[in-house]
Amino acid sequence: MVLLALKLALAPAVMAGATLAGRRWGGAVSGWLIGLPLTSGPLVVVLVLQHGRRFAAHTAAGSLSGAAAEAAFCVGYAFGGRAPLVAASLAFAAAAAAVHPVPLAGLVAIAPVALVLALRLLPPFPPRGEPVRTPRWDLPARVVVAAGVILALSAAATTIGARLTGLLAVYPLYSAVLATFAHRLEGRAAAVGLLRGLLLGLFSFSTFYAVLAFALPRIATAGAFAAAVAGALIVQAVSLRRILPRPASRSGREHPPAAASSPSPAAPPR
Repeated sequence: MVLLALKLALAPAVMAGATLAGRRWGGAVSGWLIGLPLTSGPLVVVLVLQHGRRFAAHTAAGSLSGAAAEAAFCVGYAFGGRAPLVAASLAFAAAAAAVHPVPLAGLVAIAPVALVLALRLLPPFPPRGEPVRTPRWDLPARVVVAAGVILALSAAATTIGARLTGLLAVYPLYSAVLATFAHRLEGRAAAVGLLRGLLLGLFSFSTFYAVLAFALPRIATAGAFAAAVAGALIVQAVSLRRILPRPASRSGREHPPAAASSPSPAAPPR
């Protein structure tokens, strides 16, 4: 009940914040933000308090496997034809089942490779167009859908079994909701651009859980979380450079490369 209450408390804030950031700076920023462990990170803190550091370290390793599965989710959505969310969910389930038995050392290598491959497969970011006018019900609907899915999964946990519950626990709920709404309002390209931003954000997610999984059994809880947060913020700051547009010169154009400038006149002979 504590975990459920924490999820329901955080879900509206995360969904609303990511939606408003996307309206201000573009959908890719929405995806980039939800790549951070904004809800799952606090849940690990609760698990440490309830079950101890080793149990929480195993949970962190499971979340790291979820990053590789989310990469498959993004590829499945981009190439899912007329049912992109169904294709993305099936790709997520297949990838999650494949990486579930992989040990932690293998996951540390698999997660970034999966993210890089997914970024290469997805189309580039679409050009930023004029902001789309959204109906007033859009933001409340996103929050209600996210909270409703959390409640439904929690209610079904007693009947679908522990293994399937664990798989659904790392399902990219926020990504699915945001991509579906973006697809409906702005088209498939906008949804795929959002998911491309998510892939860049998942590098910090992977860093956070890789550090936690290694550090929690070995050092104090505060030190493990401090190292994980520091690593995630550094990686997130680096990934932000891939999303934000390059600044133009004062004249409104980028400076030409040095090789393209006109050659200087030859020096007069002495």
